Amino acid sequence: VQLQASGGGSVQAGGSLRLSCAASRRTVSNNAMAWFRQAPGKEREFVATISWDGGNTYYADSVKSRFTISRAKADTMVYLQMNSLKPEDTAVYYCAVHPRRWGLPSSRSDEYDYWGQGTLVTVSS
Repeated sequence: VQLQASGGGSVQAGGSLRLSCAASRRTVSNNAMAWFRQAPGKEREFVATISWDGGNTYYADSVKSRFTISRAKADTMVYLQMNSLKPEDTAVYYCAVHPRRWGLPSSRSDEYDYWGQGTLVTVSS
């Protein structure tokens, strides 16, 4: 499975960006998907995850109420709407697909088998 993330860029603090991620295979349409990020010199961290049907979402406390993850039911596209961006949101953002079909979404990066190449988000103050 190949994942293609896009939508990154440079914005000023308080601005917005929308990330998109497309999976290459329809077979993952029933899998949970997630966004993680990695800032320079830091470990990869969980951002948000969504169940296969879009009915369950979970967010890291640092992005709750500012970011929204979404997908259509059983779709291979997932989005991350990022509002009120802060300089500390600067990172490479990765999308990932969980290997278990119809399972609950997870915030643990070690549970995800498929990863995109990442898209860079830079927020300036």
